[in-house]
Amino acid sequence: MRRRLLTAAAVLAAAPALAQNASQADDSYFQAAQTALAQRLAVQPNTGRAKNVILFVGDGMGVSTLTAGRIYQGQAGGVDGESFVTTMDTLPWTGLVKTYTSDSQIADSAPTATALTTGVKTRNGVVGVDQTVPPGDCEASKGHAPATLFETAEDAGLATGFVSTARITHATPASTYAHVADRDWESDADMPAEAREAGCKDIALQLIEWSHGDGFEVMLGGGRSAFLSESTFDPEDTEEGGERLDGRDLADEWAEGGDDRIYVWNEAQFAAADPETTGHLLGLFERSHMEYEGDRPADAGGEPSLEEMTRKAIAMLQRDPDGFVLMVEGGRIDHAHHAGMAGHALNETMALDHAVAAALEMTDPADTLILVTADHSHGMVINGYAARGEPILGLSRYVGGTLATGSDGLPYTTLTYAGGPGGEDGPRADLSEVDTTGLDFHQPALIPMGSAPHAGEDVAVRASGPWAHLVSGTVEQNYLYHVMAHALGLGDSTGE
Repeated sequence: MRRRLLTAAAVLAAAPALAQNASQADDSYFQAAQTALAQRLAVQPNTGRAKNVILFVGDGMGVSTLTAGRIYQGQAGGVDGESFVTTMDTLPWTGLVKTYTSDSQIADSAPTATALTTGVKTRNGVVGVDQTVPPGDCEASKGHAPATLFETAEDAGLATGFVSTARITHATPASTYAHVADRDWESDADMPAEAREAGCKDIALQLIEWSHGDGFEVMLGGGRSAFLSESTFDPEDTEEGGERLDGRDLADEWAEGGDDRIYVWNEAQFAAADPETTGHLLGLFERSHMEYEGDRPADAGGEPSLEEMTRKAIAMLQRDPDGFVLMVEGGRIDHAHHAGMAGHALNETMALDHAVAAALEMTDPADTLILVTADHSHGMVINGYAARGEPILGLSRYVGGTLATGSDGLPYTTLTYAGGPGGEDGPRADLSEVDTTGLDFHQPALIPMGSAPHAGEDVAVRASGPWAHLVSGTVEQNYLYHVMAHALGLGDSTGE
Protein backbone atom coordinates (compact mmCIF):
# COMPACT_ATOMS: atom_id res chain seq x y z
CA MET A 1 0.00 0.00 0.00
CA ARG A 2 2.81 2.40 0.90
CA ARG A 3 4.29 2.07 -2.59
CA ARG A 4 0.93 2.99 -4.09
CA LEU A 5 0.83 6.17 -2.01
CA LEU A 6 4.10 7.61 -3.32
CA THR A 7 3.59 11.30 -4.05
CA ALA A 8 4.01 12.80 -7.48
CA ALA A 9 6.94 14.77 -6.13
CA ALA A 10 8.69 11.58 -5.09
CA VAL A 11 8.13 10.06 -8.49
CA LEU A 12 9.53 13.14 -10.21
CA ALA A 13 12.51 13.25 -7.86
CA ALA A 14 13.31 9.67 -8.76
CA ALA A 15 13.15 10.34 -12.51
CA PRO A 16 16.70 11.74 -12.92
CA ALA A 17 18.16 8.74 -11.11
CA LEU A 18 16.20 6.37 -13.31
CA ALA A 19 17.47 8.18 -16.40
CA GLN A 20 21.08 8.05 -15.25
CA ASN A 21 20.93 4.33 -14.49
CA ALA A 22 19.21 3.38 -17.70
CA SER A 23 21.38 1.71 -20.31
CA GLN A 24 19.83 3.96 -22.95
CA ALA A 25 20.73 7.20 -21.14
CA ASP A 26 23.24 8.14 -23.85
CA ASP A 27 20.78 7.55 -26.68
CA SER A 28 19.86 10.76 -28.52
CA TYR A 29 16.16 9.92 -28.72
CA PHE A 30 16.09 9.09 -25.01
CA GLN A 31 17.72 12.40 -24.15
CA ALA A 32 15.38 14.34 -26.42
CA ALA A 33 12.40 12.73 -24.72
CA GLN A 34 13.78 13.70 -21.31
CA THR A 35 14.03 17.30 -22.48
CA ALA A 36 10.48 17.17 -23.83
CA LEU A 37 9.25 15.80 -20.48
CA ALA A 38 10.89 18.65 -18.60
CA GLN A 39 9.27 21.16 -20.92
CA ARG A 40 5.84 19.59 -20.47
CA LEU A 41 6.20 19.53 -16.70
CA ALA A 42 6.79 23.27 -16.79
CA VAL A 43 3.46 23.96 -18.58
CA GLN A 44 0.82 25.22 -16.16
CA PRO A 45 -2.87 25.89 -16.95
CA ASN A 46 -3.76 29.54 -17.43
CA THR A 47 -7.16 30.27 -15.88
CA GLY A 48 -7.17 34.01 -16.50
CA ARG A 49 -9.75 35.68 -18.69
CA ALA A 50 -8.85 35.76 -22.38
CA LYS A 51 -8.82 39.23 -23.89
CA ASN A 52 -8.47 37.82 -27.41
CA VAL A 53 -9.34 34.60 -29.22
CA ILE A 54 -7.88 33.50 -32.57
CA LEU A 55 -9.40 30.42 -34.19
CA PHE A 56 -7.34 28.89 -36.99
CA VAL A 57 -9.20 26.45 -39.24
CA GLY A 58 -7.32 24.34 -41.75
CA ASP A 59 -10.13 23.27 -44.06
CA GLY A 60 -9.71 19.54 -44.67
CA MET A 61 -6.55 19.44 -42.56
CA GLY A 62 -6.80 15.94 -41.10
CA VAL A 63 -4.09 14.22 -39.09
CA SER A 64 -2.53 12.69 -42.20
CA THR A 65 -2.28 16.19 -43.68
CA LEU A 66 -0.64 17.47 -40.49
CA THR A 67 1.94 14.68 -40.59
CA ALA A 68 2.68 14.92 -44.30
CA GLY A 69 2.65 18.70 -44.06
CA ARG A 70 5.25 18.60 -41.28
CA ILE A 71 7.54 16.42 -43.38
CA TYR A 72 6.96 18.58 -46.45
CA GLN A 73 7.70 21.79 -44.55
CA GLY A 74 10.90 20.40 -43.09
CA GLN A 75 12.08 19.07 -46.43
CA ALA A 76 11.21 22.37 -48.13
CA GLY A 77 13.47 24.06 -45.58
CA GLY A 78 16.33 21.65 -46.26
CA VAL A 79 16.13 19.84 -42.92
CA ASP A 80 14.95 16.46 -41.68
CA GLY A 81 11.23 16.42 -42.31
CA GLU A 82 10.25 13.58 -40.02
CA SER A 83 11.60 15.24 -36.86
CA PHE A 84 10.77 18.77 -37.94
CA VAL A 85 8.61 20.78 -35.53
CA THR A 86 5.99 23.08 -37.03
CA THR A 87 4.63 26.07 -35.16
CA MET A 88 1.36 24.20 -34.72
CA ASP A 89 3.31 21.37 -33.06
CA THR A 90 4.57 23.73 -30.37
CA LEU A 91 1.16 24.56 -28.92
CA PRO A 92 1.08 22.82 -25.53
CA TRP A 93 -2.47 21.48 -25.35
CA THR A 94 -3.87 18.96 -27.83
CA GLY A 95 -7.07 17.00 -28.27
CA LEU A 96 -9.07 15.05 -30.82
CA VAL A 97 -12.31 16.38 -32.29
CA LYS A 98 -15.31 14.34 -33.49
CA THR A 99 -16.60 15.90 -36.71
CA TYR A 100 -19.83 14.01 -37.46
CA THR A 101 -22.92 16.16 -37.98
CA SER A 102 -26.51 15.79 -36.80
CA ASP A 103 -27.37 13.86 -39.96
CA SER A 104 -24.11 12.51 -41.44
CA GLN A 105 -21.12 10.37 -40.48
CA ILE A 106 -18.90 12.46 -42.76
CA ALA A 107 -19.29 16.21 -42.72
CA ASP A 108 -19.05 19.05 -45.15
CA SER A 109 -17.60 22.39 -44.07
CA ALA A 110 -20.91 24.14 -43.42
CA PRO A 111 -22.13 22.26 -40.32
CA THR A 112 -18.64 21.78 -38.93
CA ALA A 113 -17.88 25.49 -39.14
CA THR A 114 -21.29 26.16 -37.61
CA ALA A 115 -20.38 23.87 -34.71
CA LEU A 116 -17.20 25.86 -34.10
CA THR A 117 -18.87 29.27 -34.25
CA THR A 118 -22.27 28.64 -32.60
CA GLY A 119 -21.78 25.68 -30.25
CA VAL A 120 -24.42 23.44 -31.89
CA LYS A 121 -24.21 20.57 -34.36
CA THR A 122 -26.41 20.78 -37.43
CA ARG A 123 -27.02 19.16 -40.80
CA ASN A 124 -24.77 18.95 -43.83
CA GLY A 125 -25.41 21.76 -46.29
CA VAL A 126 -26.62 24.49 -43.92
CA VAL A 127 -24.78 27.41 -42.29
CA GLY A 128 -25.64 29.09 -39.00
CA VAL A 129 -28.95 27.33 -38.39
CA ASP A 130 -29.78 24.51 -36.00
CA GLN A 131 -30.43 20.83 -36.63
CA THR A 132 -34.18 21.31 -37.18
CA VAL A 133 -33.64 23.03 -40.54
CA PRO A 134 -33.70 20.81 -43.66
CA PRO A 135 -31.25 21.95 -46.35
CA GLY A 136 -32.86 24.41 -48.75
CA ASP A 137 -35.91 25.11 -46.58
CA CYS A 138 -36.10 28.90 -46.28
CA GLU A 139 -39.22 28.99 -44.10
CA ALA A 140 -37.85 26.38 -41.66
CA SER A 141 -34.72 28.45 -41.11
CA LYS A 142 -36.60 31.42 -39.71
CA GLY A 143 -36.23 31.64 -35.95
CA HIS A 144 -33.62 28.88 -35.87
CA ALA A 145 -30.42 30.92 -36.08
CA PRO A 146 -28.14 30.40 -33.06
CA ALA A 147 -25.94 33.40 -32.28
CA THR A 148 -22.36 33.11 -33.44
CA LEU A 149 -19.36 33.81 -31.23
CA PHE A 150 -18.61 36.80 -33.46
CA GLU A 151 -22.07 38.28 -33.07
CA THR A 152 -21.89 37.88 -29.30
CA ALA A 153 -18.41 39.38 -29.21
CA GLU A 154 -19.39 42.40 -31.34
CA ASP A 155 -22.45 43.02 -29.17
CA ALA A 156 -20.17 42.91 -26.11
CA GLY A 157 -17.90 45.60 -27.56
CA LEU A 158 -15.04 43.44 -28.85
CA ALA A 159 -13.48 43.82 -32.29
CA THR A 160 -14.02 40.99 -34.77
CA GLY A 161 -12.64 39.78 -38.05
CA PHE A 162 -12.09 36.85 -40.35
CA VAL A 163 -9.48 35.95 -42.95
CA SER A 164 -9.71 33.18 -45.54
CA THR A 165 -8.07 32.09 -48.76
CA ALA A 166 -11.49 30.89 -49.91
CA ARG A 167 -14.43 33.07 -50.92
CA ILE A 168 -15.56 34.97 -47.83
CA THR A 169 -19.08 33.77 -48.60
CA HIS A 170 -17.86 30.16 -48.50
CA ALA A 171 -19.00 27.89 -45.68
CA THR A 172 -16.30 28.45 -43.06
CA PRO A 173 -16.02 32.27 -43.11
CA ALA A 174 -19.79 32.52 -43.67
CA SER A 175 -20.37 30.67 -40.40
CA THR A 176 -19.15 33.74 -38.50
CA TYR A 177 -22.08 35.90 -39.68
CA ALA A 178 -24.60 34.09 -41.92
CA HIS A 179 -27.72 32.07 -41.15
CA VAL A 180 -28.90 30.28 -44.26
CA ALA A 181 -30.65 27.05 -45.20
CA ASP A 182 -28.29 26.35 -48.10
CA ARG A 183 -24.54 26.97 -48.00
CA ASP A 184 -24.57 27.55 -51.77
CA TRP A 185 -26.79 30.65 -51.53
CA GLU A 186 -23.72 32.88 -51.72
CA SER A 187 -25.39 35.50 -53.96
CA ASP A 188 -29.02 36.10 -54.89
CA ALA A 189 -28.29 34.44 -58.24
CA ASP A 190 -27.65 31.19 -56.38
CA MET A 191 -31.06 31.18 -54.69
CA PRO A 192 -34.34 29.79 -56.01
CA ALA A 193 -36.96 32.45 -56.67
CA GLU A 194 -39.25 31.11 -53.96
CA ALA A 195 -36.54 31.54 -51.31
CA ARG A 196 -35.93 35.15 -52.35
CA GLU A 197 -39.68 35.84 -52.38
CA ALA A 198 -40.00 34.30 -48.91
CA GLY A 199 -37.56 36.87 -47.56
CA CYS A 200 -34.44 34.77 -47.15
CA LYS A 201 -31.23 36.63 -47.89
CA ASP A 202 -28.12 35.45 -49.65
CA ILE A 203 -24.84 35.16 -47.75
CA ALA A 204 -23.11 38.20 -49.29
CA LEU A 205 -26.09 40.42 -48.49
CA GLN A 206 -26.17 39.13 -44.93
CA LEU A 207 -22.55 40.19 -44.50
CA ILE A 208 -23.13 43.71 -45.81
CA GLU A 209 -26.23 44.12 -43.66
CA TRP A 210 -24.68 42.52 -40.55
CA SER A 211 -25.87 44.74 -37.71
CA HIS A 212 -23.93 43.55 -34.66
CA GLY A 213 -21.84 46.14 -32.83
CA ASP A 214 -20.15 48.40 -35.36
CA GLY A 215 -19.61 45.49 -37.77
CA PHE A 216 -16.57 43.40 -38.58
CA GLU A 217 -13.33 45.35 -38.46
CA VAL A 218 -11.59 42.95 -40.87
CA MET A 219 -12.96 40.82 -43.74
CA LEU A 220 -10.31 39.44 -46.09
CA GLY A 221 -10.44 36.72 -48.74
CA GLY A 222 -11.83 35.96 -52.17
CA GLY A 223 -15.30 36.03 -53.68
CA ARG A 224 -15.86 39.37 -55.46
CA SER A 225 -18.46 37.99 -57.86
CA ALA A 226 -21.11 37.55 -55.14
CA PHE A 227 -20.79 41.24 -54.28
CA LEU A 228 -20.91 42.71 -57.81
CA SER A 229 -23.95 43.09 -60.05
CA GLU A 230 -24.00 41.16 -63.30
CA SER A 231 -23.65 44.47 -65.15
CA THR A 232 -20.43 45.37 -63.32
CA PHE A 233 -17.17 44.11 -64.81
CA ASP A 234 -14.59 42.66 -62.46
CA PRO A 235 -11.57 44.96 -61.90
CA GLU A 236 -9.08 42.14 -62.46
CA ASP A 237 -10.85 39.76 -64.83
CA THR A 238 -12.16 42.58 -66.97
CA GLU A 239 -14.15 40.38 -69.36
CA GLU A 240 -16.14 38.88 -66.49
CA GLY A 241 -19.05 40.44 -64.65
CA GLY A 242 -20.50 39.93 -61.21
CA GLU A 243 -23.31 37.54 -60.30
CA ARG A 244 -25.89 39.62 -58.50
CA LEU A 245 -29.36 39.88 -60.00
CA ASP A 246 -30.52 42.75 -57.78
CA GLY A 247 -28.28 45.29 -59.51
CA ARG A 248 -26.42 46.13 -56.32
CA ASP A 249 -22.65 46.47 -55.91
CA LEU A 250 -22.36 45.46 -52.29
CA ALA A 251 -18.66 46.18 -51.81
CA ASP A 252 -19.12 49.82 -52.82
CA GLU A 253 -22.28 50.10 -50.72
CA TRP A 254 -20.37 48.83 -47.70
CA ALA A 255 -17.46 51.22 -48.27
CA GLU A 256 -19.84 54.17 -48.52
CA GLY A 257 -21.33 53.32 -45.14
CA GLY A 258 -18.59 55.02 -43.10
CA ASP A 259 -15.58 57.31 -43.43
CA ASP A 260 -13.27 54.74 -41.81
CA ARG A 261 -14.14 51.95 -44.24
CA ILE A 262 -11.73 50.84 -46.97
CA TYR A 263 -12.44 48.32 -49.73
CA VAL A 264 -9.41 46.82 -51.52
CA TRP A 265 -9.10 44.20 -54.24
CA ASN A 266 -5.37 43.90 -54.97
CA GLU A 267 -2.08 43.56 -53.14
CA ALA A 268 -0.96 47.18 -53.59
CA GLN A 269 -4.19 48.55 -52.13
CA PHE A 270 -3.97 46.05 -49.28
CA ALA A 271 -0.39 47.08 -48.47
CA ALA A 272 -1.40 50.76 -48.47
CA ALA A 273 -4.18 50.25 -45.90
CA ASP A 274 -2.67 51.53 -42.64
CA PRO A 275 -3.78 49.35 -39.71
CA GLU A 276 -3.33 52.31 -37.36
CA THR A 277 -5.87 54.49 -39.14
CA THR A 278 -8.17 52.04 -40.93
CA GLY A 279 -11.29 51.32 -38.91
CA HIS A 280 -12.85 48.67 -41.12
CA LEU A 281 -11.24 46.78 -44.00
CA LEU A 282 -12.89 44.65 -46.69
CA GLY A 283 -10.55 42.83 -49.05
CA LEU A 284 -11.83 40.77 -51.98
CA PHE A 285 -8.81 39.56 -53.94
CA GLU A 286 -10.37 37.19 -56.49
CA ARG A 287 -13.69 36.66 -58.24
CA SER A 288 -13.80 33.24 -56.61
CA HIS A 289 -11.28 31.62 -54.26
CA MET A 290 -7.85 33.16 -53.88
CA GLU A 291 -4.94 31.57 -55.73
CA TYR A 292 -3.08 28.61 -54.29
CA GLU A 293 -0.02 29.82 -52.42
CA GLY A 294 2.20 28.21 -55.06
CA ASP A 295 0.42 30.14 -57.82
CA ARG A 296 0.01 33.43 -55.96
CA PRO A 297 3.11 35.18 -57.40
CA ALA A 298 1.65 34.94 -60.90
CA ASP A 299 -1.71 36.53 -60.02
CA ALA A 300 -2.53 39.47 -62.29
CA GLY A 301 -3.69 41.86 -59.58
CA GLY A 302 -1.44 40.54 -56.86
CA GLU A 303 -2.65 38.94 -53.66
CA PRO A 304 -1.41 39.08 -50.07
CA SER A 305 -0.42 35.81 -48.43
CA LEU A 306 -2.39 34.25 -45.61
CA GLU A 307 0.36 35.32 -43.22
CA GLU A 308 0.22 38.91 -44.47
CA MET A 309 -3.56 39.03 -44.10
CA THR A 310 -3.28 37.58 -40.60
CA ARG A 311 -0.70 40.18 -39.59
CA LYS A 312 -2.83 43.04 -40.94
CA ALA A 313 -5.91 41.69 -39.19
CA ILE A 314 -4.21 41.37 -35.81
CA ALA A 315 -2.60 44.80 -36.12
CA MET A 316 -6.01 46.35 -36.72
CA LEU A 317 -7.93 44.35 -34.12
CA GLN A 318 -5.35 44.92 -31.38
CA ARG A 319 -6.28 48.60 -31.33
CA ASP A 320 -9.51 47.74 -29.49
CA PRO A 321 -8.78 47.88 -25.73
CA ASP A 322 -11.61 45.44 -25.05
CA GLY A 323 -10.02 42.68 -27.13
CA PHE A 324 -10.94 40.81 -30.29
CA VAL A 325 -12.10 37.56 -31.88
CA LEU A 326 -10.53 36.48 -35.18
CA MET A 327 -10.97 33.48 -37.45
CA VAL A 328 -8.21 32.57 -39.92
CA GLU A 329 -9.01 29.86 -42.47
CA GLY A 330 -6.58 28.04 -44.71
CA GLY A 331 -9.41 27.32 -47.11
CA ARG A 332 -7.48 25.98 -50.06
CA ILE A 333 -6.04 22.97 -48.24
CA ASP A 334 -9.45 21.43 -48.82
CA HIS A 335 -9.67 22.49 -52.45
CA ALA A 336 -6.29 20.97 -53.26
CA HIS A 337 -7.33 17.71 -51.62
CA HIS A 338 -10.58 17.68 -53.61
CA ALA A 339 -8.45 18.02 -56.73
CA GLY A 340 -6.19 15.18 -55.59
CA MET A 341 -3.18 17.50 -55.57
CA ALA A 342 -1.37 16.67 -52.35
CA GLY A 343 1.50 19.02 -53.19
CA HIS A 344 -0.73 22.08 -53.16
CA ALA A 345 -2.52 20.81 -50.03
CA LEU A 346 0.75 20.49 -48.11
CA ASN A 347 1.99 23.85 -49.40
CA GLU A 348 -1.25 25.45 -48.18
CA THR A 349 -0.79 23.72 -44.81
CA MET A 350 2.66 25.27 -44.56
CA ALA A 351 1.14 28.69 -45.34
CA LEU A 352 -1.31 28.23 -42.48
CA ASP A 353 1.54 27.31 -40.15
CA HIS A 354 3.29 30.56 -41.09
CA ALA A 355 0.10 32.44 -40.18
CA VAL A 356 0.00 30.69 -36.80
CA ALA A 357 3.62 31.71 -36.22
CA ALA A 358 2.71 35.33 -37.00
CA ALA A 359 -0.15 35.25 -34.50
CA LEU A 360 2.06 33.83 -31.75
CA GLU A 361 4.66 36.49 -32.46
CA MET A 362 2.16 39.36 -32.35
CA THR A 363 0.12 38.36 -29.29
CA ASP A 364 0.70 37.64 -25.62
CA PRO A 365 0.02 34.02 -24.52
CA ALA A 366 -1.07 35.39 -21.16
CA ASP A 367 -4.21 36.96 -22.62
CA THR A 368 -4.75 35.39 -26.06
CA LEU A 369 -6.33 31.99 -26.57
CA ILE A 370 -5.22 30.43 -29.86
CA LEU A 371 -6.88 27.31 -31.25
CA VAL A 372 -5.70 25.48 -34.38
CA THR A 373 -8.01 22.81 -35.74
CA ALA A 374 -9.77 21.52 -38.86
CA ASP A 375 -13.40 21.34 -39.84
CA HIS A 376 -13.04 17.82 -41.23
CA SER A 377 -10.46 15.46 -42.69
CA HIS A 378 -9.72 14.22 -46.22
CA GLY A 379 -9.05 10.78 -47.70
CA MET A 380 -5.31 11.23 -48.24
CA VAL A 381 -3.20 8.49 -46.66
CA ILE A 382 0.52 8.05 -46.00
CA ASN A 383 1.39 4.47 -46.89
CA GLY A 384 4.18 2.04 -47.69
CA TYR A 385 7.54 1.77 -45.91
CA ALA A 386 9.41 4.74 -47.32
CA ALA A 387 12.88 5.29 -45.88
CA ARG A 388 13.63 8.26 -43.69
CA GLY A 389 14.29 11.33 -45.79
CA GLU A 390 12.51 10.16 -48.94
CA PRO A 391 10.55 13.05 -50.54
CA ILE A 392 7.06 12.96 -49.06
CA LEU A 393 5.62 13.69 -52.54
CA GLY A 394 7.81 11.11 -54.22
CA LEU A 395 7.65 7.41 -55.03
CA SER A 396 7.98 5.10 -52.06
CA ARG A 397 11.48 3.64 -51.64
CA TYR A 398 12.67 1.28 -48.94
CA VAL A 399 15.77 1.82 -46.80
CA GLY A 400 18.62 1.22 -49.23
CA GLY A 401 16.83 2.87 -52.16
CA THR A 402 14.87 -0.05 -53.62
CA LEU A 403 11.68 1.13 -55.29
CA ALA A 404 8.57 -0.20 -53.56
CA THR A 405 6.04 -1.81 -55.90
CA GLY A 406 2.58 -3.28 -55.77
CA SER A 407 1.61 -6.81 -56.76
CA ASP A 408 1.36 -5.53 -60.35
CA GLY A 409 5.05 -4.67 -60.27
CA LEU A 410 4.44 -0.94 -60.58
CA PRO A 411 5.72 1.68 -58.13
CA TYR A 412 3.44 3.83 -55.99
CA THR A 413 3.61 7.19 -54.28
CA THR A 414 3.86 7.54 -50.51
CA LEU A 415 0.75 9.73 -50.57
CA THR A 416 -2.40 8.36 -52.16
CA TYR A 417 -6.13 9.07 -52.00
CA ALA A 418 -9.04 6.74 -51.33
CA GLY A 419 -10.88 8.41 -54.18
CA GLY A 420 -10.28 11.30 -56.52
CA PRO A 421 -9.14 12.57 -59.93
CA GLY A 422 -5.99 10.43 -59.74
CA GLY A 423 -8.01 7.23 -59.98
CA GLU A 424 -7.65 5.00 -63.05
CA ASP A 425 -10.51 3.28 -64.87
CA GLY A 426 -8.10 0.60 -66.02
CA PRO A 427 -4.67 -0.65 -64.93
CA ARG A 428 -2.49 1.65 -62.84
CA ALA A 429 -0.15 3.99 -64.67
CA ASP A 430 3.59 3.38 -64.50
CA LEU A 431 5.02 6.34 -62.56
CA SER A 432 8.65 5.25 -62.81
CA GLU A 433 9.60 8.18 -65.05
CA VAL A 434 7.01 10.68 -63.77
CA ASP A 435 7.86 13.63 -61.51
CA THR A 436 5.32 13.14 -58.76
CA THR A 437 6.69 15.99 -56.63
CA GLY A 438 5.13 18.85 -58.61
CA LEU A 439 2.36 20.84 -56.97
CA ASP A 440 -0.05 20.12 -59.82
CA PHE A 441 0.50 16.34 -59.88
CA HIS A 442 -2.62 14.30 -59.09
CA GLN A 443 -1.70 11.59 -56.61
CA PRO A 444 -3.10 8.12 -57.42
CA ALA A 445 -6.52 7.23 -56.02
CA LEU A 446 -8.28 3.92 -55.51
CA ILE A 447 -11.68 5.08 -56.76
CA PRO A 448 -11.87 7.27 -59.88
CA MET A 449 -13.85 10.39 -58.91
CA GLY A 450 -14.04 13.92 -60.23
CA SER A 451 -13.49 15.30 -56.73
CA ALA A 452 -11.87 13.54 -53.78
CA PRO A 453 -14.39 13.26 -50.93
CA HIS A 454 -14.01 14.26 -47.31
CA ALA A 455 -13.08 11.71 -44.63
CA GLY A 456 -14.77 11.17 -41.30
CA GLU A 457 -12.03 10.44 -38.76
CA ASP A 458 -11.35 12.72 -35.80
CA VAL A 459 -9.24 15.82 -36.42
CA ALA A 460 -6.72 17.42 -34.09
CA VAL A 461 -7.06 20.63 -32.10
CA ARG A 462 -4.05 22.43 -30.62
CA ALA A 463 -4.27 25.31 -28.18
CA SER A 464 -2.32 27.84 -26.14
CA GLY A 465 -3.26 30.67 -23.82
CA PRO A 466 -6.05 31.15 -21.26
CA TRP A 467 -8.14 28.02 -20.67
CA ALA A 468 -6.26 26.14 -23.39
CA HIS A 469 -6.00 23.19 -20.98
CA LEU A 470 -9.72 22.59 -21.60
CA VAL A 471 -8.64 21.40 -25.06
CA SER A 472 -7.68 17.82 -24.26
CA GLY A 473 -9.00 14.30 -24.65
CA THR A 474 -11.61 13.54 -27.30
CA VAL A 475 -14.32 16.17 -27.63
CA GLU A 476 -17.31 17.06 -29.74
CA GLN A 477 -16.63 19.74 -32.31
CA ASN A 478 -19.24 22.15 -30.95
CA TYR A 479 -17.50 21.96 -27.55
CA LEU A 480 -14.72 24.20 -28.87
CA TYR A 481 -17.16 27.10 -29.16
CA HIS A 482 -17.92 26.76 -25.46
CA VAL A 483 -14.22 26.79 -24.58
CA MET A 484 -13.76 30.04 -26.51
CA ALA A 485 -16.86 31.66 -25.02
CA HIS A 486 -15.84 30.63 -21.53
CA ALA A 487 -12.32 31.94 -21.96
CA LEU A 488 -13.68 35.31 -23.10
CA GLY A 489 -16.19 35.45 -20.26
CA LEU A 490 -19.08 35.69 -22.74
CA GLY A 491 -21.12 33.04 -20.96
CA ASP A 492 -21.27 29.28 -21.28
CA SER A 493 -22.96 26.22 -19.85
CA THR A 494 -21.51 26.86 -16.37
CA GLY A 495 -23.51 30.07 -16.13
CA GLU A 496 -20.41 32.16 -15.49
